[in-house]
Amino acid sequence: MAAKFIISLDLGGTNLKTALLDLKCRIKDKQILSTPIFNSKDKLICAMTDSVMAIIQRNKLLRKDIIGVGLGLPGPIDIKHGVVHFFPNIPGWKEVKLRGILKKKLGLPVYLDNDANLACLAEYKLGAARGFKNVIGLTLGTGVGGGIICDGRLYRGSSYAAGEIGHIPINEYGPRCNCGGIACVEAYIGNNIIIKEAKKIFKKNISLEELSKLARRGNKKAIGIWLDVGRRLGIALTGVVNVLNPDCIVIGGGVSNAGRILFDKIKEVISRYAMPVQSKAVKIFKARLGSDAGIIGGALLVKEG
Repeated sequence: MAAKFIISLDLGGTNLKTALLDLKCRIKDKQILSTPIFNSKDKLICAMTDSVMAIIQRNKLLRKDIIGVGLGLPGPIDIKHGVVHFFPNIPGWKEVKLRGILKKKLGLPVYLDNDANLACLAEYKLGAARGFKNVIGLTLGTGVGGGIICDGRLYRGSSYAAGEIGHIPINEYGPRCNCGGIACVEAYIGNNIIIKEAKKIFKKNISLEELSKLARRGNKKAIGIWLDVGRRLGIALTGVVNVLNPDCIVIGGGVSNAGRILFDKIKEVISRYAMPVQSKAVKIFKARLGSDAGIIGGALLVKEG
């Protein structure tokens, strides 16, 4: 019987998600682990292999039933050689030959790419950006990831590291970013930064979800925080819109759940600062595939080989 399933992993600074999908990229089983509990590179690699094997065993499958394993990873990846250059928000990773390691451990074909590239690919093929040819995808979470679809193809750049919208500097001076840069948009609007800012303003711990709820109820302090996030992201996206002239921008990840306050501010900033031709052409959507976009993108990566 022909192989009929794909396993996809989506690694972020907060969670490691592993899923079993059919060939139509429908999720059949999924498990989520907390990334920070695996406090070394080797432990995290073991967690990846263990979670793949656990899903195979739990679903009473054999290796021959799996056509491949796709991984979305939060940093620049050399997709040709299967190497992780580094992760801005997970320490201890530098020039790791991850594809080779996992292939040896799992005995399965393994495909790697940047997680935001895969989320963008999924939204383009199956989500909010279906029917558009030039798409910017953004994931707003622990980090700020980006992907670019150019004339219907994922644009990866000369070193396979294109799309790092979260690492566009939005000031000449500013906070040091985990990528090594200065004043990157991620250093202002990564979810940990927003939570830290909210704690300072509300004098207590407050989750992103609570912050969104407060803003929806009209809390001025919460609204102020989300307006700052929207303004900063809008400034970074203005440059992207001017340079790439996309049909649409799709925004997903936990921070995007702030809703209209955030999206209206982003739209307002782009329409105010972007060049008029590009500004008129671009539409801005909330991602449709939610937290599964990266997993579905990993399955698409395997399907496309």
